[in-house]
Amino acid sequence: MRVSVITFPGSNCDHDAYEVCERRGHATRMIWHKDSDLENPDLVILPGGFSYGDYLRCGALARFSPIVNEVLAFARKGGLVLGICNGFQILTETGLLPGALMMNRSLRFICQHQYLRVESAQSPFTNGLIPGTVLDIPIAHKEGNYFIDAEGLARLQDKDRIMFRYCDAHGMVNDAANPNGALDNIAGIVNDAGNVLGMMPHPERAATDSVCSNDGSHIFKAIELFIDGVA
Repeated sequence: MRVSVITFPGSNCDHDAYEVCERRGHATRMIWHKDSDLENPDLVILPGGFSYGDYLRCGALARFSPIVNEVLAFARKGGLVLGICNGFQILTETGLLPGALMMNRSLRFICQHQYLRVESAQSPFTNGLIPGTVLDIPIAHKEGNYFIDAEGLARLQDKDRIMFRYCDAHGMVNDAANPNGALDNIAGIVNDAGNVLGMMPHPERAATDSVCSNDGSHIFKAIELFIDGVA
């Protein structure tokens, strides 16, 4: 599998994503925000961090980076795009994903391990996962409070586009398990075509045996199974 990881000024999880993909045996490249060639990937990762210092609002300036035009074209042709944390924020700014990420309801930066429940297996990013599976994947954000209007939420629900919800260790989805106030406990969604995923938790930080949870590896494995099935 060929993976292109985009680096913006202020990205701080690009090397995490790169190293995880390299360790899994993939041909992985770092792509600078001013470049205009994605180098023929199977998967593009928009990593976490603080692109352009989060000036204006998270992801607002990154939207106008030259490489993002290539990401848009790649996604519209069906290419797989994974936006993690700041990458999710960028995807909403581009319009590839609906809604917005607002300030956490605590108004504070949150960095902690977090349980997620897999809501659907109907995407390349959850391919082979059993709905209801609970994953332990860390979060680190101040603006991860997902919001969308009532009509948009209904579309996400009706079209099975919510991939992950915040939950407790037993898979219960409730307000007590919601770390940031996200509407409907939403932690990750896909676009209509299913080839673009945005998620606030960081699977790349939980995908090796050297950390206390490697549940993020299930997401990378799902992508690999999908790519192998398509190839």
